[in-house]
Amino acid sequence: MKPVLAIVGRPNVGKSTLFNRLTQSRDAIVADFAGLTRDRHYGDAQVDGREFIVVDTGGFEPDSSDGILREMAKQTRQAVAEADVVVFVLDVRSGLSAQDHDIARYLRTMARRVLLAVNKAEGMADSPRLAEFHELGMGEPHPISAAHGQGIRSLVEAAFEGFPAPVDEVEEGDDSKPIRLAVAGRPNVGKSTLINTWLGEERLVAFDQPGTTRDAIHVPFEHGGKRFDLIDTAGLRRKGRVFESIEKFSVVKTLQAIADANVVLLLLDATQGVTDQDAHIAGYILESGRAVVVAVNKWDAVDAYQREQLERSIVQRLSFLKFAPVQRISAKKRQGLGPLWKAIAEAHASAVKKLPTPVLTRLLLEAVQHQAPKRAGHFRPKLRYAHQGGMNPPIVVIHGNSLEHVTDAYKRYLEGRFREHFKLVGTPLRVEMRSSKNPFVERNG
Repeated sequence: MKPVLAIVGRPNVGKSTLFNRLTQSRDAIVADFAGLTRDRHYGDAQVDGREFIVVDTGGFEPDSSDGILREMAKQTRQAVAEADVVVFVLDVRSGLSAQDHDIARYLRTMARRVLLAVNKAEGMADSPRLAEFHELGMGEPHPISAAHGQGIRSLVEAAFEGFPAPVDEVEEGDDSKPIRLAVAGRPNVGKSTLINTWLGEERLVAFDQPGTTRDAIHVPFEHGGKRFDLIDTAGLRRKGRVFESIEKFSVVKTLQAIADANVVLLLLDATQGVTDQDAHIAGYILESGRAVVVAVNKWDAVDAYQREQLERSIVQRLSFLKFAPVQRISAKKRQGLGPLWKAIAEAHASAVKKLPTPVLTRLLLEAVQHQAPKRAGHFRPKLRYAHQGGMNPPIVVIHGNSLEHVTDAYKRYLEGRFREHFKLVGTPLRVEMRSSKNPFVERNG
């Protein structure tokens, strides 16, 4: 499970710059969820093979009574509660302030690993100005420059020192392993109702396994002879032999569950339509490369006109998930659950399907013969052969010459041909281009 790193500090110390540096993008905000205010953002980060979730917060004033500042402080407290590691960002040029001491005092009360990141310290690794930050009594200050990328790698290494080494979670189609299934969606769309219906209907022996500090729940069960490991995001808890359903929305739990899953069931509410929050979650599922099935719950509660509007909304707002099957269900009335299970199984089978090299190459050459890629100047990209480069999601690697000039539209065309032949449903398919080097370039130079 991906660990979580929260960035906190007073305003204007460079928290967002550090966030963007870690997530490798200026627009790397994965989820700016409605109802969480614009001051708490989530992103995916990877440094030296270590993958983790970063939470960016607004300026933190722990004791503020002002309306907006109090709400921002509440958001920061939530981020700290969700985190495995907290990076407390300070400004070496302005030095320590009373507000920094207030934040430090709050962080000492939390049972979290805290690292001091002294920002804007480019060229100041040995500066005596770093000494004053020792008075916070929170360990060795780490001089960094978020803007220039200095000290970031050592900061991340220190943050996750002692954490389990990252494990390659790629599923290679091993039938002995259960299919990891995450149920994701906004609060109150019926996640708990669906899970409890499954557990009750199938009369399964289920138990929870506490995982991280946020108690991610894994519920093993079987359906149609297949073993599943349900990664719960709905706040499912066990009380004696009765499962209590608590619709509690945690962004971190949702992002972690999606990252850990083989298949994600994105649950929508037919009475609410497709919201921004639904689109954000769908975008993260696609970014993670997970197989996905969309289920529209409470289908029985809407009339023909609402259904038509909803269908149009799904096509427009979730157009990037057009490969995902859409199922109409009622968790409460147990309607549509059979076809839903079939779609989940097909999505997983597609995600781990083996794509033989001879077949891929034949399909590639047939596609090029039917429609060649556009010329780039005097040259036309030459696509020679293809092979599978990974599973869950399936990756097709194409080799040839001048492939950097292949357009995105042509890649989509190839993806469509591969999908159609292998009958891939419910899974993203990634097409990667690898150009051969020209052996005469260096000789001529």
